[in-house]
Amino acid sequence: MTLKAVLFDLDDTLLWDEQSVREAFRATCEEAAKHVSVNPGDLEEAVRKEARALYESYEPFPFTKMIGINPFEALWANFSEGDNENFRKLEQLAPGYRTESWTRGLMTLGIENRELGYKLGELFPAERRARPLLYEETFQVLDALKSKYRLLLLTNGAPDLQMEKISGVPELAGYFEHIVISGEFGEGKPAAAIFNHVLSLLNITANEGIMIGDKLTTDILGSGRVGMKNIWINHHAIQRTNEIVPTHEVSRLRDILPIIEGA
Repeated sequence: MTLKAVLFDLDDTLLWDEQSVREAFRATCEEAAKHVSVNPGDLEEAVRKEARALYESYEPFPFTKMIGINPFEALWANFSEGDNENFRKLEQLAPGYRTESWTRGLMTLGIENRELGYKLGELFPAERRARPLLYEETFQVLDALKSKYRLLLLTNGAPDLQMEKISGVPELAGYFEHIVISGEFGEGKPAAAIFNHVLSLLNITANEGIMIGDKLTTDILGSGRVGMKNIWINHHAIQRTNEIVPTHEVSRLRDILPIIEGA
């Protein structure tokens, strides 16, 4: 069967979200160190731990897990869009979550300063928004594929946040025939339903598409469930088990090109 379409994940596949978050944490924690005696690295570790624990305590957490919204995205998301009632709950929780995560992180290091916790909670989103980073080969790869294949973006997350990430790199959206966001569809990767939805949008069979992504548990597992070939971008040289087996494995984005050309 001839390959007709290439499906891309967004975060840490085309956009270097992990680095954007890391740099935003560093800038915010360095600002904190100007006001109180704290090691920026220790504060980042503490805030990450406290944010995760607090995030998992909220009523909408099972929904966010299913849709694919992580606690550090929630530290800068507004959750202003999406029809599901859980987005309205998250929208109400978000301001307090930001303040509380940073306040608790400071307290872990012996600093009780809720005012600073609030300021840091508002600074982090600004620092993250200032860093719409992508991999250096992203456009090289998309340019090489756009005239030969139909391209679709399939991303987990909140609708407003994922579209904000895409808008942060204005040239990106134009490469894709469709942009499918789990928070709009109602289920996230690895659910077979969202992959079948994509196949229906493109009017192709699973054999006519290939999924590119960095997460075994979402991109690779989900595409495999519907019989679609896939390429796992293993950025960090993770030793995988045989529980989830990708069709192909590469270490960086540009390495997908010869595989696709040979498909």
